[in-house]
Amino acid sequence: MQKPTADFKLFPEQDSPATVPPSQPSAQPNRPTAPAGRPGLHVAPPAETYSARFRRRHRFAALTFLFGVIVPFLVTAWYLAVNATPQYASSVGFSVQREEISSPLEILGGVTGISGSSTRDTDILYAFIQGQELVQRIDSRLALRVLWSRPHGSDPVFAFAPDGSIEDLVDYWSRMVRISYDSGTGLIDLRVLAFDPHEAQAIAQAIFDESSTMINGLSTTAREDATRYAREELGHAVERLKQAREALTDYRSRTRIVDPVADVQGQLGLLNTLQQQLGEALVDYDLLLETTQAGDPRLVQVERRVEVIRSRIAEEREKFGIGGDAAGTDYASLFAEFERLNVDREFAEQAYTAALATYDAAQAEARRQSRYLAAYIRPTLAETSQYPQKGLILGVTLLFLALSWSILLLIYYSVRDRR
Repeated sequence: MQKPTADFKLFPEQDSPATVPPSQPSAQPNRPTAPAGRPGLHVAPPAETYSARFRRRHRFAALTFLFGVIVPFLVTAWYLAVNATPQYASSVGFSVQREEISSPLEILGGVTGISGSSTRDTDILYAFIQGQELVQRIDSRLALRVLWSRPHGSDPVFAFAPDGSIEDLVDYWSRMVRISYDSGTGLIDLRVLAFDPHEAQAIAQAIFDESSTMINGLSTTAREDATRYAREELGHAVERLKQAREALTDYRSRTRIVDPVADVQGQLGLLNTLQQQLGEALVDYDLLLETTQAGDPRLVQVERRVEVIRSRIAEEREKFGIGGDAAGTDYASLFAEFERLNVDREFAEQAYTAALATYDAAQAEARRQSRYLAAYIRPTLAETSQYPQKGLILGVTLLFLALSWSILLLIYYSVRDRR
């Protein structure tokens, strides 16, 4: 490679004024000259060097950082160190259990089993603990407004306002009562805060008692729902059986016949006897006709006997026909009515037996499934104050202030540079 000539310099502004031809203008002293034989090549001038100075925008950023980050952080630290009232925590843990009692036949093959928690019942309990109804119950029982608003004069940030509404109390409840629910295991953990350790434990115990009462109510409602339909059907069956028996009793009182079947059998026996006597009388009549003459008193007497027997047979047969005379009895109608009433009574008895069996089975099934609240952590009593967590609050506050200051400052300079 050919070396450049000695008279070529990359930065001509460093040459002495004597080397500059007089014919060249002095208006562009920083423009480099092109080397010989390579026209059009320009070399950029060196960057201008500025001395570091504390400018106006630096003062603005420092002031905003001071009043937007440092001062609020120091105020927060001072409040936490001087005014923040110590809070004590009480922990309690429980789950909803369902006990299934086996039937007597199943008891022979094993013992009573206890199933896991019901997911639906635990979800209901989880929502109940965060609801307004429980807050009102605990407030009426322990006066939550008084307990949580006691340090309000010295600590208005962490204490409850005494004149707050029930909605404010529910919002404050979510700050002081932290609930953790594992849907996989069905375990519920509570952390209750108060300004006195005994008060925190009392609130946690009250929450457990009210939750247990609610679960017991769910169990009672489930049993009532399981047996209500069976109980209604049993009531209908009892009323139907009562009406059937009353109708049968009224029939017997009206006809003065206890059992139409037995009465008909007696009437049939009488009719058979009359038929037999009629046959004997006819035989006697035929014998007298062969051995006596007309007008014999014995013949007249036998004829009279035959007529009487036939008349009686006719009357007895009319009792088994339709539309007997006023003096007789229409056994066909009576027997048909008795059969209808008897069938209604038997059907009512069978329906009552089935309804009673269903009701007993529903009650047994309801007793087999019983819900209750099982506590695996009883309400604890704190010995030291762990809340408010001052280090965590200061760290989060500083991080939030710094991020907010950085974002606002970037937005400000972006808007200013666009103008």
